[in-house]
Amino acid sequence: MKIAVDAMGGDHGPKTVIPGVERARDQFPDIEFLLYGDQTKIQQVIKNPQRLTVIATSQVIQDDEEPVKAVRRKKDASMVVAAQAVKAGEADAIFSAGSTGALLAAGLFIIGRIKGIDRPGLTPTLPDFRTGGQFNILDIGANADSKPEYLYQFAILGNYYAKNMRGITHPRIALLNNGTEPDKGNALHKAAYQLIAAEPSLNFIGNIEARELLNGRADVIVTDGFTGNAALKSIEGTALSILSLLKRTILNGGVKSKIGGALLKSSLGGMREQFDYSRYGGAVLLGLKAPVVKTHGTATPAAVYYTISQIHAMLAKNVIDDVVTYFSQNQLTRAPQKKD
Repeated sequence: MKIAVDAMGGDHGPKTVIPGVERARDQFPDIEFLLYGDQTKIQQVIKNPQRLTVIATSQVIQDDEEPVKAVRRKKDASMVVAAQAVKAGEADAIFSAGSTGALLAAGLFIIGRIKGIDRPGLTPTLPDFRTGGQFNILDIGANADSKPEYLYQFAILGNYYAKNMRGITHPRIALLNNGTEPDKGNALHKAAYQLIAAEPSLNFIGNIEARELLNGRADVIVTDGFTGNAALKSIEGTALSILSLLKRTILNGGVKSKIGGALLKSSLGGMREQFDYSRYGGAVLLGLKAPVVKTHGTATPAAVYYTISQIHAMLAKNVIDDVVTYFSQNQLTRAPQKKD
């Protein structure tokens, strides 16, 4: 396996990316890495060059740049050249901690969509606190504006990913909405509900409210990118606020509280780990012809390692190749119409 790495992506670039890559390299002897970026900065961080090839590039796409323009203009950007390597068959997947919008643009314009998919959906794996399992949610930001057909395709993609990546025989598919009744929501969600419900290959359990995202009701939750991104950031913010509140309560609660906090230190550490969804890997742009996977710009080397572990599993299980085959054989270019 060969993975193309945008070594300049993220808040700290090679200083964070390379340690995570080296940990993954040591764990998986069947992976080779192509590292794209500033050659001097990358080599300064590398401790062991085994199975690491550095390809020098002269440009970096910043988070504040307009994604499409940046991808088109910066031909020698680390992310762009890495995507071109995947398109040319020189690498099997691309990893980046850089701009989400730019990675989406590079994936669409360089690597390309799977035939039959109108828009790729960005999906992370999140923890389920009730059962200790996980679930996928898509889209969480690749498409701020969506159509019912997009959400239908997200349901198909999420179902396939849950089956082939996570080993779930009949994934429970739910639609994120402002109520559980079938007629709830705006025009987009009402139409999407009808399309998804009419698809016989899906185990569709209906609408789900945001308050039930983390309670294990569904294996795949479908939403538009605007709503999904807001929901994800609400989860992140709530988790940070709870942990901060607990810490502040213990520190301001006197001697007894501090003693209790000391006794609970390991338990609170475990709680923090449960909230850290980066240990399940990065967010996958489902719907493209090769694995395109992103981790957060503030990711630690551990998060980089977990994301590469996820990519390794995707390649080992031929997840994307099988999706391409599935859509080419079934030609799901349009959603089915619900019969009266």
